[in-house]
Amino acid sequence: MAEVGVSLREAIESNVEPGDSVHVMLGHSRWTAAARELARQFWRTDPGFTLIMTSLGALGALFFEGGLVRKVVTAYSGNSFPRYTPNPIFTRAYESGDVEVEHWSILTLAQRLEAAARGLPAAVTGSIRGSSMESNAGFAVAVSDFGPVGLVSPLFPDVALLHAAVADRNGNLALSEPLLEGVWGAWAARRGVVATAERIVDDLGDLGYRVRVPAHRVLSVVEAPFGAHPGGCYAPGLPVKSYGEDIEFWNEAATAARGDFASWARTRLLDPPDHDSYLRAIGSERLRWLEGRADPSSWEEDDLAHPILESEPVSKWEIAAALAAREVEAVVSSYGADAVLAGAGVANLAAWVAVARCRRSGVEVCLTAELGLFGYTPTPADPYIFNHRVFPGTNVLSDASSVLGMVVGGPGTNVVGCLGAAEVDRYGNLNSTQLNGGKFIVGSGGANDVASRAQACVVVTLAREDRLPESVSYVTAPGERVVSVVTDKGVLRRVDGRLIVCAVPSGVGSISSRVEALIGSCGWRPEVAREVSETDPVGAEEVAALRNYDRERIFLR
Repeated sequence: MAEVGVSLREAIESNVEPGDSVHVMLGHSRWTAAARELARQFWRTDPGFTLIMTSLGALGALFFEGGLVRKVVTAYSGNSFPRYTPNPIFTRAYESGDVEVEHWSILTLAQRLEAAARGLPAAVTGSIRGSSMESNAGFAVAVSDFGPVGLVSPLFPDVALLHAAVADRNGNLALSEPLLEGVWGAWAARRGVVATAERIVDDLGDLGYRVRVPAHRVLSVVEAPFGAHPGGCYAPGLPVKSYGEDIEFWNEAATAARGDFASWARTRLLDPPDHDSYLRAIGSERLRWLEGRADPSSWEEDDLAHPILESEPVSKWEIAAALAAREVEAVVSSYGADAVLAGAGVANLAAWVAVARCRRSGVEVCLTAELGLFGYTPTPADPYIFNHRVFPGTNVLSDASSVLGMVVGGPGTNVVGCLGAAEVDRYGNLNSTQLNGGKFIVGSGGANDVASRAQACVVVTLAREDRLPESVSYVTAPGERVVSVVTDKGVLRRVDGRLIVCAVPSGVGSISSRVEALIGSCGWRPEVAREVSETDPVGAEEVAALRNYDRERIFLR
């Protein structure tokens, strides 16, 4: 029977042991106070944990800096704020071999947990094949009567850490979509779940439809208001308030990783002796403000604080994004797309602008996101996909298995992907994992799933030899479905299985000189189409549409 109402210290002390495989569950909350307490109790004791975490984020550095982990099983290891960038603590640990890392995509990691939860020897997947990750020990291709089948092995945590919106006195956990990797890990955990909850109530009444984890799977429940901080919590129709993410706090953690992270972590995360002390340090005014960030109209505050910067010169990224938006719009039309799924950052902004234009012209295409969103509308003055204030107006809230495993690649929906990467080669292969010499980047996230299963993918990047090598050093995502690579100097499109120069923007000099400028920015010499089109210059209206979302030009600068 679940221990309900215990302290964080007691919950971790009683249920997590050295050597455990610990799954930190994310959902839309991204964090749990139980993970912070795990770091407090085992800091510098070398407990030898295996960490299972779909996306580490900057606070994942706690487990590395505190010497808690020997191995990580993940899809993404990097900062999410202010930009999606490598985190030096993860980079050093992986490159030195101090921490072993097993790379997966978001969908395949969820499928491994699902296989374990269902008691199956494997789960079928359409991802990973053709990538460097297919060498993982947990992946195999089986020859069957139905053709070759990709299989992933079950993944069993010993214990899972989860933040719920509400729990009852028996230990049933109620939480809301979107749920990213879902709750498979809670069902798969050998011993069960250590949960934090915004509130513990006597009875969930008629809220059983919100219970995703039943009491028999729960070891302990701790009442911890704002227990997802600096993540957020979406709790519609539940007896607690929703709140948004504390982006400033995430930014602090990312900045600290470039300096004395241990000192920052002690002050902000480890020294407060309990959760109440931690919240007092955050401050009641800040917490009330975060509650306001879940309001769908809260973007208006950012709109006033950050007007569009019309006078700033147009950057290379803005040119690339504007051209990519045009390309996505054309590919949506060509493929009769129902939805566009975008990667983070500039690719995301380009997709948002493209879909908005499509819809204004009467094309019924919508946006979908790996977090579990289908039919969402981004808000001005916010360039991030993980935006709690868009949840209430989203048509369908689900999880990554639904979006990446059914919406993308399913028979009833045509999806176009818009992706970015550190490298894209002459075959369209993408790399966001590891550069030549072993330098770690961030990992796949959902990129492999989208590139493996979408009907078509548009890639946006800058025209530079380091970004456009002849061949990538690590295949994060195979390039067979990449139909276009859009840069600030022009567009390469797939023709007869290879990427060739097809369009350049109008500008100074002859069209042939601009074609040569694009060719000279590639790590190989691409062929040139018989007729290269000359696109219109990027207009002020296109740039303003991009900056409308990214007011501070976090990604566009």
